[in-house]
Amino acid sequence: MRPAWSVILLTTLIGAGQGLFLALATIEVLFKEETTFFVGGAAVSLVLLAAGLIASFFHLGHPERAWRSAAMWRTSWLSREVIVLPAFMAAVFAWGAAHWLGWPTRALAAAGVLLALALYVCTGMIYACLRFLQEWHSPLTVVNYLVLGCASGFTLAAAYAGWMAPGLAAALTTGALCWTLLGFATRGASLARNARLKARSSPQSAIGVKHPRIAQKAQGAIAGSFNTREFFHGRSAGALRKVKWLFLAGAFVVPAVLLAAGFASLAFIVQFAGLMAERWFFFAQASHPQNLYYQAVS
Repeated sequence: MRPAWSVILLTTLIGAGQGLFLALATIEVLFKEETTFFVGGAAVSLVLLAAGLIASFFHLGHPERAWRSAAMWRTSWLSREVIVLPAFMAAVFAWGAAHWLGWPTRALAAAGVLLALALYVCTGMIYACLRFLQEWHSPLTVVNYLVLGCASGFTLAAAYAGWMAPGLAAALTTGALCWTLLGFATRGASLARNARLKARSSPQSAIGVKHPRIAQKAQGAIAGSFNTREFFHGRSAGALRKVKWLFLAGAFVVPAVLLAAGFASLAFIVQFAGLMAERWFFFAQASHPQNLYYQAVS
C-alpha cells in the first residue's frame, strides 16, 4: 500500500496523546501531585490529539463531508474511531478542567481511560479487519497500536515530568522503558509473522487459469492510474529493509538506551521519529492483491 503522511501523522500523534493521558491517569492513582502537573499534561495531550485530527483532514477528498464518516458506526471501525476520538478529547478536557477547578476527577479519569483504550481498538481494527491484507489481519495489529502508543505517551510523560515534577520522572521513565521493550517484542512478533506469510492470491487465481506458468506482459494500462498509484509505494524491497532496521533502532533500541541514561526528552524525539518510520513501513509492507495485476510485468 502507499503510505499517506496524513494518516501516519494521525495515528502517531493521537497514539502519543492517548498514551500520555494513560500515564497521567496512572500517576494520579499512585502518587499525589500538584494540580498544575495534570492540567498541563491534559493540555499537551489535547494538542497532540487535535494535531492528529487536523492531519486526518488532509487525507479526505471532500473535507466538508467529514461529518458523514460517523454514519456507518454499526459496521465500520472508521466510523467508530470518528465518534470515539472527539469523545475522548472531551473527557481529557473535562478531566484537566476538573483538576483546575478542584473538582473530583476519578470518574472522569476512568471514563478517559476507557475511551483511550476503545480508541486504540477502533484505530487498530480499521486495519486488522481487512482479511485480504494478510499483513494487517492479525490481533497483533491492535496490540501494536496500543503498546506503541503507550510507549511514546509514557516517554513523553517522563520528559514532561522532568520539567514539571522531577520526583515523578524516575517512575515514569521506568514505565516508558517497560512499554518500549514490550513494543519491541510485539512489533518483532508481527514482523516474524509477516515474514512467514504465504500469498493467498496468485496470477492463476486472479484470472481463473490453472496453468503452472503465466507470464504477465502489461499492467492493464498504458499510463498511471489510481490503481498504480494508491495501492503501491513504489519503493524497492531493499528500501523497505532499510526502513525496517531504521524504525527498529529509532523506535525501540535507541530510546531504551536514552531512557536508561536519563535523557527522556531526547528519547521522545527519537522515538516519535522512529514510530513515524514504523507506521510508514506498516502501510508499505501491506501487499494489496490487486498488485498482482497492476504492479507486475514479466
